[in-house]
Amino acid sequence: MSGAELKAMQAALGAEHAAVYGYGIVGGKIGDARQSEAREAYDAHRARRDLLTRAVRDLDGRPEASAAAYALPFAVTDADSAVRLAVELEERVAGVYSDLVRAATGEQRASAAEALREAAVRAVRWRGGSVAFPGLAERAAGATASAAPRT
Repeated sequence: MSGAELKAMQAALGAEHAAVYGYGIVGGKIGDARQSEAREAYDAHRARRDLLTRAVRDLDGRPEASAAAYALPFAVTDADSAVRLAVELEERVAGVYSDLVRAATGEQRASAAEALREAAVRAVRWRGGSVAFPGLAERAAGATASAAPRT
């Protein structure tokens, strides 16, 4: 594995840690109508996080640990802001998987492409519409790859 691939894999792992944390917030504010959708996304991000952790270890790397808490990009006070956070999380995850697709090869590249597709589909469902080139358009607008850990 190249240094660029490991760096991209660690960034994806960091984004998955942040997404798991963020969906904990989303789930607490989303309301009953979309609770199952939030739970499914939470579970999907936990599964991807666990896959990335194993992949880094399998390559003798040291997986990035989760922060105790993450700074949210805005206050999440109700169901509408919870939906906005879910969209933001999926866009950020798509961005880091786009980087991993570019850096990886073989099976890891295919897995990253699948994760990018899954994040894009979840973002469309939360947003109610799509964007061109998920994982790329958001980056051009200046979005960061993952939520920043609280300090």
